[in-house]
Amino acid sequence: MPVTYDLEGQKRVYATWAKFYDKVYLRLLARAQREAVAAACACGPNILEIGVGTGLTLAYFTPDRRVLGADLSLDMLKVANRKVASQGLKHVKGLMVMDACRLGFGDERFDAVTAQFVITLVPNPEQALDEMDRVLKPGGEIIISSRLVDDSALTAPLWAALAPIAKAIGWSTDFKVRRLTDWAARTGRYDTVHVGKGYFKVVRLRKRPASA
Repeated sequence: MPVTYDLEGQKRVYATWAKFYDKVYLRLLARAQREAVAAACACGPNILEIGVGTGLTLAYFTPDRRVLGADLSLDMLKVANRKVASQGLKHVKGLMVMDACRLGFGDERFDAVTAQFVITLVPNPEQALDEMDRVLKPGGEIIISSRLVDDSALTAPLWAALAPIAKAIGWSTDFKVRRLTDWAARTGRYDTVHVGKGYFKVVRLRKRPASA
């Protein structure tokens, strides 16, 4: 049966996770997060990270970038704010509570939008992608890193069966890569320029220049 998500339930889960999230995920997610950050930094100076959480990625951005972070969980952002202050991360220009499906930014503001380990958990991933598209400049990239299942994977039915259990701890196991690439194709404005390998994947969707 399909798994549904509620925002208030997610807030409660992440209020608990905020206390020990870094201890669990710092090394586990580092490879994919660093890859996604490097791709975002290559796009230009103005970067939005959706689902910034406790700020695991913030130190990976180069000092010459201007980074804004958004997350649904105030508890997570409190941890991230302490990192910004203690580590002197001056390239981080703001952290704010925000729903990925209702971004409070103007159109075409960012050179890159990255969403790390969050797209599988938002109530409507396609609506979140539409919002990322709205705030992204032509020529920029939407960069997703997450636990994504290959369409042809033999283990796909197993991950689908485990989805309700994973949801209870703020995780997702059955989100298909095709859901991202199909969205990109439907827009007529994006090219899928990279789909990574491994358990955690980075997917890069490039918005075509306005002249195209």
